[in-house]
Amino acid sequence: MQSDKLHLRRGMRVGLLGGSFDPAHAGHAHLTRVALQRFGLDKVIWLVSPGNPLKSRGPAPLEARVARARAVMQDPRVVVSDFEARLGTAYTAETIDALKATYPGVRFVWLMGADNLQQFHRWQRWQDILHAVPLGILARPGWRQSGLHSRTARQYRHAHLPGRASRLLADQDTPAWCFVNMPMLPVSSTELRAKGEWRTSS
Repeated sequence: MQSDKLHLRRGMRVGLLGGSFDPAHAGHAHLTRVALQRFGLDKVIWLVSPGNPLKSRGPAPLEARVARARAVMQDPRVVVSDFEARLGTAYTAETIDALKATYPGVRFVWLMGADNLQQFHRWQRWQDILHAVPLGILARPGWRQSGLHSRTARQYRHAHLPGRASRLLADQDTPAWCFVNMPMLPVSSTELRAKGEWRTSS
């Protein structure tokens, strides 16, 4: 990774939002702005993945998805990165290991929607992720209860930080996770593809 593009310094609180962003949309931007405020973050890095191992269909070309993401999320506190493709990491755990090794002393927080919390135990080395960085969970419509009753939430109930203390998350010893509510915009990448509003070919 080119460190001059991220400008990460020891002690910074940095959120990591990974995904295919196929395509990025206003909902991603909204979630990011809420995460910056609720978790007291200095920056958020959008990690545009080469592909999602849990999805059978391949995404649009990486270059197109990165360009779209940068057009959607224009905020000096947010960096859109193709880190995983350039480093060759295929899984979140590997990406987090590489980022922590490259930027010692940075307080990373993994950000995700409550729908991902519901199936987080399917991720490769999911427990290693929980012990590497705190998790910042943002509620999405229809997923609040299933997320809070997920295998991960039940097994790591002792590591749950109340939503009212969300700004302290980045400073917690791991494992730690915090679930916050947020109003969500009624838009998704799946809907945009279905409507034909994202026609970039693979």
